[in-house]
Amino acid sequence: MSVAAAFFYLFAFVLVASAFMVISSRNPVQSVLFLILAFVNAAGLFILIGAEFLALILVVVYVGAVAVLFLFVVMMLDVDFVELRQGFLQYLPVGVVVGLIFLAELVLVVGAWVTGPGVSSAVKSSPGGIATESNVRAIAQVLYTDYIYFFQAAGFVLLVAMIGAIVLTLRHKVNVRRQNITAQVTRSSTIEVVKVRPGQGL
Repeated sequence: MSVAAAFFYLFAFVLVASAFMVISSRNPVQSVLFLILAFVNAAGLFILIGAEFLALILVVVYVGAVAVLFLFVVMMLDVDFVELRQGFLQYLPVGVVVGLIFLAELVLVVGAWVTGPGVSSAVKSSPGGIATESNVRAIAQVLYTDYIYFFQAAGFVLLVAMIGAIVLTLRHKVNVRRQNITAQVTRSSTIEVVKVRPGQGL
């Protein structure tokens, strides 16, 4: 077995194990940490297939921003997870049915997947010379030419989601005291100038 195959099996095993621990861990903080480990191993798999740009994006964006944000939100919010798990048995049959459907779809896809003999030659002779260019240039050429409208639509959806999250979380509570900088600067009753004569104290 070659070194690349050994690293592939190592990254794949750790990725599957950490993904299973994400959904089976009772502590949400540990789930996020296992999610970060899964992202790192997925980035290792991308490097093995020659997609260095996707691996760096996965580490920088998902590990450095999204997963860390999940970790901060889980640690800062006071969520009662015991109360959330009370209705678990009520939705268990629906979850089992959906899981079986997904499992059947995966079995059908993997069982019917056969690599054609002309796939590798078709990739090498792709139009525009994408296979001979760099990883970043190939992704940019496909993303900003064939899928430009879908890319713009995805950006618009993310913008709407960000604005909606800000609107939902920005709530002015009545009993919360907030800082008014203008009132603090303009008030004159805080400082009193006293003229002290020589040899006398206050």
